[in-house]
Amino acid sequence: MTYLLSFSVPDTREFFTYGLVALSAIFFVVDPIAVLPVFITITEGDSAHKRKQMALRACIVAACILLTFLLAGGLIFKLFSLTLAAFRIAGGILLSLTGLDMLRSLTSSIKTSDTELTEAVKKPDVAIVPLAMPLLAGPGSIATVMVLVAQTQHVWQVVVLGAAIVVTALGSYLMLRAASLVNRMLGASGRAILERVMGLLLVAIAVQFLIGGIRDAFPELFQAKPN
Repeated sequence: MTYLLSFSVPDTREFFTYGLVALSAIFFVVDPIAVLPVFITITEGDSAHKRKQMALRACIVAACILLTFLLAGGLIFKLFSLTLAAFRIAGGILLSLTGLDMLRSLTSSIKTSDTELTEAVKKPDVAIVPLAMPLLAGPGSIATVMVLVAQTQHVWQVVVLGAAIVVTALGSYLMLRAASLVNRMLGASGRAILERVMGLLLVAIAVQFLIGGIRDAFPELFQAKPN
């Protein structure tokens, strides 16, 4: 893992390519589309103003949680003596399970359980729990951020990751704020299609994490054997 980052300036293509990959990985695992029906259910009966306020606070808190792990990722790795290979493999497993649930249009049990959702319906304010954590900033998104930041070599990459988190939080807020409208526009079929496409991409990202982790943990398996 790299702890001393370079201050080199990237070319335009490299910058946008990395930004697109970072934003895709974080947005897909946060998956605000899947949160829409849950948000509508647990805020049923609340006024439009209260729902907007809860959506705003949830997205701000979720962004703060992910940014905290972005900035403290290296310290956490050191504190618990974790290797990047181990976290890549763990993150890959988490993301693959989440992605498979998305492919089957199921609410991921990794993010939240039926019991937690049932309790949330009875709560007067659901902005922090379960909206911010674990629906938006859950184990999968935290693992993704930590793996991505552990692979950075340049300061600009850390900045791009931070921007990707902020953009994801902003997009999530806009979707939750217009939850009823978006839900009606997409419909069950539209949500299912988007979920499956995002799930497929998320599984591909998870496999990439797993391959990288296995390669780092067992480099001898990938060494070319002499004839």
